[in-house]
Amino acid sequence: MKICIYGAGAIGGYLGAEIADAGYDVTLIARGPHLQAMRENGLRLQIGGQEKRINVTCTDDPATVGPQDYVIVTLKAHSVGPIVDQMLPLLGPETAIVTAQNGILWWYFYRLAGAWENHHLESADPGSHIWDTLGPERVIGCVVYPSCEIVAPGVVRHINSNRFVLGEPDGSKSERVVALGNVLTDAGMKAPIRKKIRDDIWLKLLGNTTFNPVSVLTHATLEQMGRDTEIRAVIRQMMTEAERVALKLGVRFSMGIEQRIDGAMNVGDHKTSMLQDLEHGRELEIDALVAAVTELGRLVDAPTPTIDEVLALVRLKISGSATDDVSENFSLGFLQADV
Repeated sequence: MKICIYGAGAIGGYLGAEIADAGYDVTLIARGPHLQAMRENGLRLQIGGQEKRINVTCTDDPATVGPQDYVIVTLKAHSVGPIVDQMLPLLGPETAIVTAQNGILWWYFYRLAGAWENHHLESADPGSHIWDTLGPERVIGCVVYPSCEIVAPGVVRHINSNRFVLGEPDGSKSERVVALGNVLTDAGMKAPIRKKIRDDIWLKLLGNTTFNPVSVLTHATLEQMGRDTEIRAVIRQMMTEAERVALKLGVRFSMGIEQRIDGAMNVGDHKTSMLQDLEHGRELEIDALVAAVTELGRLVDAPTPTIDEVLALVRLKISGSATDDVSENFSLGFLQADV
């Protein structure tokens, strides 16, 4: 079995190191100093108070790798469109693409029974470029819960969680998703397979679409936002609006909004990934995490006025401030999971 991790930054590095350490054939796609360090010294994974040094195949040229059984994409959502053509050499007739990413992604409506089946989301996939190039039939959904960071080029520190929730867009328990779950389990992960992967996507998204943009405006940590009465009220209203959109799409939640806010707040003085991106001058994941929710709200006639206002404020704040490029985005990554 051949597995490629496309965008081996923090989460991708952790995932690739553990899968390789379990004996699987893994290739990491990365760039810059991080790639150079892994080539020279292997990938160093700090986990459980110890450090493992894993020798893994890594490259910045997907054309040298050949077709894979699984391509696990750990790029941030906005980084996929510009490099989608570079992924084509990795794809054989049966290659599965595992989207280990946050937010509402380009394949969301693929084989989702109902009035919007195969509907195109412009905020997630401008011009339908990703859908047309990769093909949604290849996708396995994945909700990422671990938090990791790159502490130096070639060195990834695992902070908490080992849970990757998997699911086919059509809800089936296919051979390929079961096989992938077995790989992750062999590598020491928890990999439950869900019949309704979109429920899990939205449960995580409730935090991403609220705490992330509010943190960009306030520069506050999760705990600070959750404890501030007025900011908590804003987040509650945003979550209420997002929940209303999701319910109209057939999503069901396993916890209430207050419990969801408390869960994020209890993480403590943790900066959201979006705030960290802002502080490092990187492009923000605003479309998949926030704009997609407003687009879906218009689609299902569920107004999102508070989310719209926060989105407008964030866009004004960041206009002209991003200094990075796509290659830097996927070679570094830093913390890649929010609660």
